[in-house]
Amino acid sequence: MTKIVNGTAGGQHVAGSPLTTEATRIAAPELLRNAIDERIVRIRPMSTPIDQLSRCGGSRRCGAMTVEYYSVDTKQTASELSAPVKDAVATDRGNGLYTYTIAVKDSKIFEPSETLLFPEINVGTPDSPKYLVAYLADVTESGQLVVAPVNSAPALDNEECPSLPDMPVRTKVVRMGRAATELDVQTPQFQALPRKAANNCQIFKMQVEQSTLQKIADKEVGWSFSDQEEAAVIDMRLGMEKNFLFGARGKVYDPRKKEWVYLTGGIWYQTGNTRRIDIANLTEDDLVELCTAAFTGNNGSKHKILLAGSRFVEALGKLQVTRVVMGRDPYVKWGIQFREIRSNFGTLYVLHSEVFDQCAHESDAFILDPDFVTKYCHIPFSVEKLDLRSSGTRNTDAVVLTEASCLALRYPAAHLRVLGK
Repeated sequence: MTKIVNGTAGGQHVAGSPLTTEATRIAAPELLRNAIDERIVRIRPMSTPIDQLSRCGGSRRCGAMTVEYYSVDTKQTASELSAPVKDAVATDRGNGLYTYTIAVKDSKIFEPSETLLFPEINVGTPDSPKYLVAYLADVTESGQLVVAPVNSAPALDNEECPSLPDMPVRTKVVRMGRAATELDVQTPQFQALPRKAANNCQIFKMQVEQSTLQKIADKEVGWSFSDQEEAAVIDMRLGMEKNFLFGARGKVYDPRKKEWVYLTGGIWYQTGNTRRIDIANLTEDDLVELCTAAFTGNNGSKHKILLAGSRFVEALGKLQVTRVVMGRDPYVKWGIQFREIRSNFGTLYVLHSEVFDQCAHESDAFILDPDFVTKYCHIPFSVEKLDLRSSGTRNTDAVVLTEASCLALRYPAAHLRVLGK
């Protein structure tokens, strides 16, 4: 009788019988699952880059079909005036402090004691520019900022009262460092908390009525796939790829099966960053601006993946570039051949995705930061043999492939959705 015994170092041992596949599944289930993934990723990796990346990067186990996770964004660094400033009147707060009240679009990102920069307001001279800096004394309940100019020119009628220059609506306001007093011990709390999000694991299935596919779970060398089995796996992966990219999260009741069906949400909708590009008139300036949007303002990686439809990739191929470098030789990673676009901001690994074409996104693209995407598995990829001959159904042995999984962008700001005209 096979016994699974806990080891002193936290592992498990098999006692009472030889080490078998079944015993391994019980004692170390991840071992065979990883072996399966290692074999699956060799099947046409160029066709399913998102699924390929998620398997090569490893996955996290989840105990339910609905996965709740936290996505983290850095705190926004700037906002804009929501109302113009004209002939502002100062309020005397005592001890030489004069403040003004201004309205901004997003007051929640500001905290008292921060310093503010107005990079579009020059309080110096054209030859010697000096940009307005202010101290944030308070944030009102209505969301207005109470600011004290630091380097503005004094008012004509009161040399002790710095004036606040006139500023149009949408003037940029940048958060800078906090300024504390000598006796300060505490400071207002940093409030950039992670946002809780959720996604559903979708149960993907494929059935092949042959009896050799379960061998991918064995520790064998090489492949024993038939053409039919390989075609079934690639069809399953292509379907998963479409859901991982463009699926909509939901739960539907099947009246015939009398069960709930969970649908996973795609990463296309998980980022709020969108950029529009006219690919019919694509220029090198557009490409430089795309790299700027992809690599700045989000603290993401300096190497990202650009998945695109055929028309988008075609437009890139027609560009004559001098300020960015198009790599001549393919860059191979995760079993996928990419083309490189190297800019001063970072490197994009470009790959045409046939899934974009199939889903009517041939003019669009998605820039993915591979360091901030996570795959969750409720049921890792598994192989189950059905004996249809013994059950009297058909004179075949069937193999069913199953995986319940989803993808989540842990840092939505690091990714970019690109819409091409």
